[in-house]
Amino acid sequence: MCHESCLCKRVRPSLGCLLLWGWDKLEPPGAGDCSGCDLPADSPHGHLQSRRAQIHQQIDRELRMRTGAENLYRATSNAHVRETVALELSDVNSSLQLLKEELAGLDSSGDTAQPESEGVTTPMIPLGLKETKPLDWAPPLKELICRHFGEDGASYEAEIRELEDLRQATRTPSRSKAGLDLLTAYYNQLCFLEARFVTPARSLGLLFHWYDSLTGLPAQQRALAFEKGSVLFNIGALHTQIGARQNRSCPEGISRAVESFQRAAGAFSLLRENFSHAPSPDMSPASLSMLEQLMSAQAQECVFEGLLLQAPRAAHDCLAQLRLAQEAAQVAAEYRLVHRTMAQPPVQDYVPFPWTTLVHVKAEHFRALAHYHAALGLCDSAPVAESELPVLEQVFLASADARSPALPQEREERSKLGKAHLRRALLGQEAALQLHAVCRALRREDLLQAVLARALRRSLAKYSELDLEDDFHEATEAPDVQPKTQQRPEGRTPSFSRVKVADIFHRLGPLSVFSVKNHWRLVGPVHLSRGEGGFGFTLRGDSPVLIAAVVPGGRAAEAGLKEGDYIVSVSGQPCRWWKHAEVVAQLQGVGDGGVSLQVATPLPAAELPISGDRQPALGGLLRSQKECGQETPVPSRARPRPRPLIGWNRKANRGKTGRTLSPAPQP
Repeated sequence: MCHESCLCKRVRPSLGCLLLWGWDKLEPPGAGDCSGCDLPADSPHGHLQSRRAQIHQQIDRELRMRTGAENLYRATSNAHVRETVALELSDVNSSLQLLKEELAGLDSSGDTAQPESEGVTTPMIPLGLKETKPLDWAPPLKELICRHFGEDGASYEAEIRELEDLRQATRTPSRSKAGLDLLTAYYNQLCFLEARFVTPARSLGLLFHWYDSLTGLPAQQRALAFEKGSVLFNIGALHTQIGARQNRSCPEGISRAVESFQRAAGAFSLLRENFSHAPSPDMSPASLSMLEQLMSAQAQECVFEGLLLQAPRAAHDCLAQLRLAQEAAQVAAEYRLVHRTMAQPPVQDYVPFPWTTLVHVKAEHFRALAHYHAALGLCDSAPVAESELPVLEQVFLASADARSPALPQEREERSKLGKAHLRRALLGQEAALQLHAVCRALRREDLLQAVLARALRRSLAKYSELDLEDDFHEATEAPDVQPKTQQRPEGRTPSFSRVKVADIFHRLGPLSVFSVKNHWRLVGPVHLSRGEGGFGFTLRGDSPVLIAAVVPGGRAAEAGLKEGDYIVSVSGQPCRWWKHAEVVAQLQGVGDGGVSLQVATPLPAAELPISGDRQPALGGLLRSQKECGQETPVPSRARPRPRPLIGWNRKANRGKTGRTLSPAPQP
């Protein structure tokens, strides 16, 4: 969507220098012609196929243009050039969003039923997903696994490839529950990665590259939190797309739309509260607050539409119509709040102009609907009981210099007040149509124009029905309608625990011990044989099992094992995820040949691993396993749950139950 002042037309001629940065690669030969298409061009399927091909070509062209503009944006230090290129990037980003939206509509055109004409509703504002570039996880993860965990990084290629495939899939999620589950699964994996590989003083060293959803500007950060925040943003954006696609002419579709917008508002609120130092405008606190307000307003609009579906059953119920008037006034009030936020800096500098106009149109439209339903309640309903008057009078807001008007009981007076509300409804609906006509992008929204025109015709018809030739005293001024709702859809945080995932790098061991936040020294493998007093140590805890005590002068003490060591291998078998009973059973079954153990000795934070007999790396364990012909088993134990939020600290669950390994009798 272009800004109404058509900045893109003024920008493009001044960017001839961008040809040096990648815009010289125009369409490939034959890009615009469909001569290779086998389907008849005049068939419906042929039209769809031809249009899809054209959209794909346009997307490719816009991507090349974006690459060139991005290169210039990074290379220049001239403020004027950067501002000009930023406008161009915003235009390219808007074009890409529109093309992708149209492509998604073509792909689902055969699956989505169109609502009936009377069920046509105003269009919603979906948010485009943030885009990103491919990422090579292998070098930093392999280096960190080797340096800190002491294992052969090459042995984790399968896990790294699984992580890369998962991230690649999240770049194009489907607009469905499956797409949300995919993004949530990747977010949960990022929580595992952060807990295992990241500390406040050490990052992964990867450069995460994302494009701003609103402006298309590139942003880069080395913090994994930026990746998490961008994925969380896309979870919220995908909820907006799912909500905007619902058929809101039926209660089921309205319910799904309300929940989607609630989840979107919750995601943006969560991101605003837990993510700081935003590198891009769309993730700034001001933008996230605006998006949260926008999604709450759209959810409130859906609530009103759900109540309208029940309106025919209460067409002559004064109380029901006045409640509808208050619900419409509530929607209008929320859209007015969103419009004020959009019109203030810094949001006004990058929010799309059609968004601002559409929100303004909706604010006027729903304020007019509030007066329309107030008029119906006054003109078409039977007189209300005197006991209900105080309640009904609270529906109306008087001006600052007047008392709250009494609800008239006489039919003529009620009709005059009803006509006054209809006049305000007509003025509001005409204002909404004028605003709609100002924005060129909105003029292409036939559904919006149909809704506005239908509301105006309905008000005119009602006004003509009430109009009398001898009515020369129409000085009544209609008061405002008090905003009020019986169902306020609060934001709902996305349910991360709903999607269960296993830590991709679980082979490294439990996160409570085996993470970069902790330091340890690997000991062994050391060989132990059973003495008269057994092995000379006691065990407690699970995953990993801990040496609780070492008998002085026993076999364990002679081998150099210490209290507090974690057993990580028994006879070449990794046992970081084993339960206490499993380790005990394995040791009790040892014969005369003894057992080979490898342990991890925790180190103080200031102490670094030193070379010597007590520092064989975990790679030594892998080598010993290969020499014994053993493979590293994939444990089927319960995995630790990931951190649900970006900025929260995760406390390791270290609750252990102490038990003693009784010495086995000597043969």
